[in-house]
Amino acid sequence: MFLRNAWYVAAWGKEIGRALFERTIIDEPIVLFRKEDGSVAAIGNRCPHRFAPLSSGKLVGDRVQCGYHGLEFGADGRCAHNPHGEVIPKAAVVRRYPAVEKHGLVWLWMGEAQPDETKIPDFSCLTEEAGFTTVGGTIHIKSNYELITDNLMDLSHAEYVHEGILGSEAIKRGKTEVKEEGETLWSNRWCPDGLAPPAWDAAFDHYGKPVDHWLYMRWNAPAHMLLDVGITPTGKHRDEGIWMLGTDILTPQTATSTLYFWGVSRAYKLDDPQQDALWEQAIEGAFVHQDKPILESVQRMMGTRSFDDLNPVMIAPDAGAVRTRRVLAKMTENEQSERQRTAAE
Repeated sequence: MFLRNAWYVAAWGKEIGRALFERTIIDEPIVLFRKEDGSVAAIGNRCPHRFAPLSSGKLVGDRVQCGYHGLEFGADGRCAHNPHGEVIPKAAVVRRYPAVEKHGLVWLWMGEAQPDETKIPDFSCLTEEAGFTTVGGTIHIKSNYELITDNLMDLSHAEYVHEGILGSEAIKRGKTEVKEEGETLWSNRWCPDGLAPPAWDAAFDHYGKPVDHWLYMRWNAPAHMLLDVGITPTGKHRDEGIWMLGTDILTPQTATSTLYFWGVSRAYKLDDPQQDALWEQAIEGAFVHQDKPILESVQRMMGTRSFDDLNPVMIAPDAGAVRTRRVLAKMTENEQSERQRTAAE
């Protein structure tokens, strides 16, 4: 089950233009496009006539023309033109998805309840106005999105999975504190007085001496995470070191496929292209070549069985991941109960 009354990221804003853009989000096929006025529209991608993907058609003004029989659908999801006669069947409608472009991302509301834009978490660090320099991208991972959330809410794995890039002995012996603030969870790992991970040491001009390292992860449902992370000389204020905000947003396509929108927004050396390249290479190495293989292998080992069905053994660093799963499960359960109650009335 997926949480439906929630915002999901469909794409980076720069990806959407005057060409049809296909996405699958929580098992629903969607086509996005930018209207002539510049706003983003999103409608169901399955033509109700013969079920062809509308994304294989073309834009005619602000209408999507099906590439199979030419029916045209407006941004409201309704068929606005039937080239085979004047009558437009009443059932010739696809779903319209409320779309909001914010923080350089396109967010879609997937539920039936009234969309609430205030529920979009703060990722303003991705915008130029925030005073950061950002590199980012999208990774496709063949894994359930909650497995990836587990990975991000428990950063103790860095010493083992990210050896040579983001791992360090200090992370292994670090301590994690889990906090809940309203609808937000924090999984904060503090790793004092140790050598910096290789990527961080290189970014800090090959400092080579002990530092304090922090990795503070913020989570909002269903899987929107922001990492406050950095290093500073041991015992010094964070501003004497280097730090960044890492965007980690997961959009489930299916039960075993996820889009991972990542960003690195740094607060130092803002105009240094070498730092851009360093972090792009670090993310490629750590996320694509280290996280992705282990997560996809976990999914293969699980097959179609659920996480709880396999009775996972729990250890101390799981605290953040466990709390996240509980909160999300409760939200999803409450939503299902409300839907059933409404249907029964």
